[in-house]
Amino acid sequence: MTTFAISFAVGATLTRADIPALCGDLAEALRGRDRGVVVCDVTGVRPDVVAIEALARLSLTARRHGWRLVVSGGSADLLELADLLGLTDPLWEPVGQPEEREQVGGVEEVVDRRDPSG
Repeated sequence: MTTFAISFAVGATLTRADIPALCGDLAEALRGRDRGVVVCDVTGVRPDVVAIEALARLSLTARRHGWRLVVSGGSADLLELADLLGLTDPLWEPVGQPEEREQVGGVEEVVDRRDPSG
């Protein structure tokens, strides 16, 4: 199974006013394409709350189009801020597919005690 990937770069300085245009640019890039992964390059992005908000909204835009967004090139400060806001896992998840017979992350198998062990 082939996973399609596209690269999407974010500028160094963001304002809240930039976010709708960024999301529109991403939506336009994804429209009409097969599903895949957007690798969002944030090298040089200033680590602030606006940058994290932009990444969260870009992630939602990607999901609306059937894609998954992962962040690449983030500074330690940006990663720390995302962690503080509880967004590290959704934004910095590793790119790849679960191995055969392996559960997707965040999914737990439920065991029914009435089932015979086997």
